Amino acid sequence: MLALRSRTPLLRASAPQRSFATLTPPPAHAPRASFAPAPFLLEDVAPQLDAAGLKELPQFTISRERGFLPRRDPIPNGAAMPRAWATMDRLLDDMTIVQPDGSHGLLATGSFGDAVIDNIKPGGAELQVVERAVKDKDSHLISALHRDLCFAASAYLLEPADVSFRATGRYSLGREVLPASLAVPLKKTGDALGLAPFMEYATSYALQNYKLKAPQHDGPAGKFSFENLELCRAFWNRGPGSESGFILVHVEMVGCASGKLVAGTEDALRGAETGDVSLFESGMERMLRAYQAIQLSMETMWSRSSPQEYMSLRTMIMGVKNNPMFPEGVVYEGVEEYGGKPQTFSGESGANDSLVPTGDNFLEITSQFPQNELTEELRAFRRYRPSTHQEYLKMLELRAAHVGIRSFAMERSGSIKAKALYTLLVEQIAQFRGRHWAFSKNYIIKRTPFAIATGGTNMLQYLPHNLRVTLEVLEESLAQWSDADDAALRATDAGLAGEMHVVSVRAGAQRRMLVREVEELASQVKEKDPRTAGMAMPAQNGHTPSRGAVGCDGVG
Repeated sequence: MLALRSRTPLLRASAPQRSFATLTPPPAHAPRASFAPAPFLLEDVAPQLDAAGLKELPQFTISRERGFLPRRDPIPNGAAMPRAWATMDRLLDDMTIVQPDGSHGLLATGSFGDAVIDNIKPGGAELQVVERAVKDKDSHLISALHRDLCFAASAYLLEPADVSFRATGRYSLGREVLPASLAVPLKKTGDALGLAPFMEYATSYALQNYKLKAPQHDGPAGKFSFENLELCRAFWNRGPGSESGFILVHVEMVGCASGKLVAGTEDALRGAETGDVSLFESGMERMLRAYQAIQLSMETMWSRSSPQEYMSLRTMIMGVKNNPMFPEGVVYEGVEEYGGKPQTFSGESGANDSLVPTGDNFLEITSQFPQNELTEELRAFRRYRPSTHQEYLKMLELRAAHVGIRSFAMERSGSIKAKALYTLLVEQIAQFRGRHWAFSKNYIIKRTPFAIATGGTNMLQYLPHNLRVTLEVLEESLAQWSDADDAALRATDAGLAGEMHVVSVRAGAQRRMLVREVEELASQVKEKDPRTAGMAMPAQNGHTPSRGAVGCDGVG
């Protein structure tokens, strides 16, 4: 027994412009009938619940205070977990490639899989902990158990591919069977939380994977400031470094202003529904400032997670769906529901974050995406979010369309300020996607022929597609901004008018530059199929990697 330590079609420049004219209601400065959904926000739900109801309430219930972060900070690793979880806790601590003392962990030597088989038994203490938590409907504990099991499952399945990549720079096949000791409890926690039994961005890798150094810390992002955060779980190293930088920047981004974003969105919707232009303007201005704060946090990724080191980190967050490392999928041993049939799940992806979809749906950008395979992938990613986020975003899209947010901002409100705020918010979404595209180019595309992101998409097609559509909506909005509008805004809000001027100057060149970049990068990809590029050949175990893909790393 292994001893555990004691402690792409290219973009076309001539893409047709679309009009919102057939999608928006006729102009009318009057309140529209309220589209009242069931309450989604914690502030609306919590007062209706007793102690038992609060215990069961999903951790990712959205709130005006914490936005898209879990409503309670995650249970960290170590003594805070149940005593019967100690073996799993120790195993996850011992697996990191670099240990706290600088020595090699289980993943460094390719020993993690054997350690799982030797130490975590089917039907053992770990399953009993899970079953007890599920019976007690303890969403806080179930969420922490699910996080740990996701880390264990990904490490087990992807360990061979990671060992191969670190040794040769090329990937091998992963393990095709997840043992019952991990598969069964992981399926139970996933079912209890309404999640797939696989690692996801919010519920395991990032937003459920932080702990606070000081609960009362007062930094730029409050207690969620980067310098006040630590990882609970990691594959490479739980201490300072590129892995913690990559994950914790995401946590800071969501923590710094997503509560303000949600609050502003709700108020702006209410303003549009009731014809309260002042409330509409106030809500949108708070949304704008929230996105700007999030962008500032996002920009720190360059200094906190090295582009040169990222390729060494990303193997463990890849998925099974369309991934040549898993040509036949993965069998979840002992899970009766699957009947021995291989399963495929997308990998962890910052594309599953809810920050950009909030803007997409509120601003009615979502309705402008063409009906094609790439848009289908955009919508498919919605399944890899907490169910509370899925429901909120779906209802947000319906509410915004019902009230006609774009037409209210651009015409019906009669407000020059609202018109400017709408345009500036669209530019924030474009800026967000542009920054994500820059990250993907420098962290991944320029460093590997395997130009497939962790969630399953070809980055040379998927990311530019989404950015191009957003830029087209921005250009259409700017086309409706007249000299008279500019003069009127300067007379009442010179600062906002200045922001509009900056956006109008740079917007025209952005899409043309994007087209050139995609063409240049695509010409550099020597492999005809990036989905098999980077695989170690000949294939192992008699298998030839099938065609397929691996998400979108990082934010966006």
